[in-house]
Amino acid sequence: MQVLVLAGKARPLAPGIDSAIDKRPVGDGLFCHRTGLEGDVQVSTRFHGGPERALHYYPAEHYPVWRQWFEGMGLSGRASLLVPGAFGENLSGSGLTEHEACIGDVFRLGDALVQISQPRSPCYKLNARFGHDSFSVLMQANGRTGWLLRVLEEGWVTPTASFELVERPCPGMPVRRAGDIVFNRGFDADGLRELAETEQLSDSWRKKAADYLAAGRVSDWTMRLLGPK
Repeated sequence: MQVLVLAGKARPLAPGIDSAIDKRPVGDGLFCHRTGLEGDVQVSTRFHGGPERALHYYPAEHYPVWRQWFEGMGLSGRASLLVPGAFGENLSGSGLTEHEACIGDVFRLGDALVQISQPRSPCYKLNARFGHDSFSVLMQANGRTGWLLRVLEEGWVTPTASFELVERPCPGMPVRRAGDIVFNRGFDADGLRELAETEQLSDSWRKKAADYLAAGRVSDWTMRLLGPK
């Protein structure tokens, strides 16, 4: 399959909030480093970017769903934002969603080799971008989050690059299942234990699963999802 490659710069998103969530299609080939595409900016590096979150893939199949939701919610003024890159993705394509893509999947992306490391955890900046105070909560609950990838081998990536599956070591752990275990089920001790033991999952998500197990409960998501009050 082919994917559209996107990158972005930091821009004001709302008063007091800068973000590089607004990605744009690239015009030339870019080098894909261990920490992401050359020239692509991540503002909140504590929560975005780095070797385990170098790239974000968002399925193009979700855009029609969001357009219908925007219409139904009377947010037509924001509908013009719903083009590839709107959700901060670096890669956008059709033919692969959270139901099929699995944690640990390895893909050849142009000359680079990349691997799915975790589901995307929605945050409050989505609310500011799309003009709805609970948009991040909705995205987390419906599982249309996309996923993050690590870079196993660096290489050049063209503006429209090939994205071909090379290896699937964890066929029983689709991205949607991983996200649902953490966010959208009653306390799932068996699922959390499975996540904590999945070596291909990012260290932060393995720790999250282990911490939930140890505490016997989930952590507080409100700051991530709704932002500072």
